[in-house]
Amino acid sequence: MRRFFFVSCLTFFAVSPASADITHAIKSSISLTVDGAGSISTRQPSSLAVSGSNVTLGTAPALGTLTSGTALGYTPGVYSITTAGDSFSYSESYIEGDDVPAVLSTTVTGGVVPAMPIFSSNTTTSGGTAGTLAGTIATDGALTITAGGAGTTAIGQVVQELTIR
Repeated sequence: MRRFFFVSCLTFFAVSPASADITHAIKSSISLTVDGAGSISTRQPSSLAVSGSNVTLGTAPALGTLTSGTALGYTPGVYSITTAGDSFSYSESYIEGDDVPAVLSTTVTGGVVPAMPIFSSNTTTSGGTAGTLAGTIATDGALTITAGGAGTTAIGQVVQELTIR
């Protein structure tokens, strides 16, 4: 029994101790976002199109000069039939373009666009309002997020990693 105990002790002390690398990381973050205001406008041009067959142009149609606050102005053309008794076709179309606006650019103040140009095609996005938007991370990793107004986003996260090698 003594010999077994002695061999057991030798074996116990002869075995090298286990070694391991242990890494522990805590990462926390809060992201607060307030959307900005924006506007995209496309101005429609004036256009004039004329087509026909067996017609003769007498006086050409004309577009006037576009100035802010007034209509472009349009003078229709004068045509006559080229060969009397034959079939003819004639088409004339006119589109009044957007006026030259008084506001061509604007300054965003406090997330609000105070005045914008009015065109044929407009896409507008209102800005967010921070209001009470806030976020904190306590030393124990607890997150506190306070909602803001419209157009805001708050994201908080805590990531814990444990690596044993």
